[in-house]
Amino acid sequence: MAFNSWFSRLMRASSSSRAVLDGFRGPALSRGRHPCTARRALAATAAGPGGSGSDDRRFWLWSSALVPLAVAASAGSLALRSSPEPSLCEAPVLDAGGVKVGGKGSTAYLVKGSHKEVPQELIDELVAICGENVTMDYEERFFHGKPQNSFHKAVNIPDVVVFPRCEEEVSKIVKSCNEHKVPIVPYGGATSIEGHTLSPNGGVCIDMTLMKRVKVLHVEDMDVVVEPGIGWMELNEYLEPYGLFFPLDPGPGATIGGMCATRCSGSLAVRYGTMRDNVISLKVVLANGDVVKTASRARKSAAGYDLTRLVIGSEGTLGVITEVTLRLQKLPQHSVVAMCNFPSVKDAADVAIATMHSGIQVSRVELLDEVQIKAVNLANGKNLPELPTLMFEFIGTEAYSLEQTNIVQKIVSEHNGSDFVFAKDLEAKKELWKIRKEALWACFAMEPTFEAMITDVCVPLSYLAELITRSKQELDASQLTCTVVAHAGDGNFHTVVLFDPSEDDQRQEAERLNHLMVHTALSMEGTCTGEHGVGTGKMKYLEEELGMEALRTMKKIKQAVDPNNIMNPGKLIPPHVCF
Repeated sequence: MAFNSWFSRLMRASSSSRAVLDGFRGPALSRGRHPCTARRALAATAAGPGGSGSDDRRFWLWSSALVPLAVAASAGSLALRSSPEPSLCEAPVLDAGGVKVGGKGSTAYLVKGSHKEVPQELIDELVAICGENVTMDYEERFFHGKPQNSFHKAVNIPDVVVFPRCEEEVSKIVKSCNEHKVPIVPYGGATSIEGHTLSPNGGVCIDMTLMKRVKVLHVEDMDVVVEPGIGWMELNEYLEPYGLFFPLDPGPGATIGGMCATRCSGSLAVRYGTMRDNVISLKVVLANGDVVKTASRARKSAAGYDLTRLVIGSEGTLGVITEVTLRLQKLPQHSVVAMCNFPSVKDAADVAIATMHSGIQVSRVELLDEVQIKAVNLANGKNLPELPTLMFEFIGTEAYSLEQTNIVQKIVSEHNGSDFVFAKDLEAKKELWKIRKEALWACFAMEPTFEAMITDVCVPLSYLAELITRSKQELDASQLTCTVVAHAGDGNFHTVVLFDPSEDDQRQEAERLNHLMVHTALSMEGTCTGEHGVGTGKMKYLEEELGMEALRTMKKIKQAVDPNNIMNPGKLIPPHVCF
């Protein structure tokens, strides 16, 4: 069941506070993975049959006669070539409609790829590097190759899963894979939903979750150096006694390395920005095993190319992140959580826009439509008015927070708002905010056996009301159950489209709604993904959004740092991009 698999994934990511804090302060411990059973002989390549001398002579005479024809054909092809540059394209993998999978116009969700056996020599090298933290156990490989948080699937799973404990091991792993030209897929919390951690070409999955230490905390500088496997929730638990916190809040279970790779954000981005704005420096292992430090620890720098921002959002296609220096914030002295209802999503979106125009520094502005509120009522036994709802969070001093609340309450009253309530008590605030935090899980209460296609469009703020209104008309007319959840303060909204994975017509309808919202957002100078990233699911939209020259530039960068194309191949850059 879809809900059970998502919930079990969340529970697997959680641990007790004491165990987490002990893990930060002590050396990383083995997670008790299956012992390596990799030392097995691979099938040898069969030798070709030999032939008699006379047969060889006849073959030589026959093939010699074809040489002039081959030369002529080669010359003709050179004469017809339109560009002097070599064509660097991925081998075409076609979907049922004859379109490249992941390319422009593709509707395939099953990601195909070429697969070759991992050589025994590489397996032996990985065992020498990681010891017991290597497995070829099928159950473990299947778990890493079939992420439950994504409806995208791949025809292959990783051949080997490794669990490095330090940067040096990551460097050696990547270098060995590059020498053998075996693909690698970095793996963190696996909470991404666009197929980022799929292994369509098999290869080696590098699970970074043993690298979860807080290396250095600089309280006076308000920054922290961490390994990529630590989760943002665990990090904030560690930081709380120091009066600090890391202000990005994506899905539970997300790790800092994965958050960098996908350039994520969350509900607090309206005040603190995205991952791009909160990372000071990175250390990255490139495809040849070299370790690169992208910047110093200074809060700003004009020294050289901005390699930090290049790697953030690269989704593991340029390197494996092994260290992250993060910008921190002071825990707010006081906060107020408010909630109100509206007769339509347009009224709610208009209030979100008006609030941003007022100059109030809100920390969160979240919109939930009436279907989402119905799901919350069903899942949690609540009796909330099933109307489009806005939720706000105001932070600062107690006086400033209350002043902001009163200003927004006046704006709400001017836009047909009602039932304005707010909470200052800690438990009351948690109870109100729980409505938003558990929105996704609540959706599955309506359709427990279904899968979810989650959209992620984002537009300039002035277009948000129009985009949501037009999208809602289509969503409400569809036979599928669809909810809307928006980060309304920065123009980013999600729809959760529930569909039966065994019914092709429902999957096609979900895809149709997704296409509609993406193309509508792009027509409004928006983006196909505000925070979830590209992976395999959003590649088909990138040419329309960015243009072919931008994609060719991205591919040239990829080719320069990863000439063997081992770093998470088949992701981010559409397969039809050539140069």
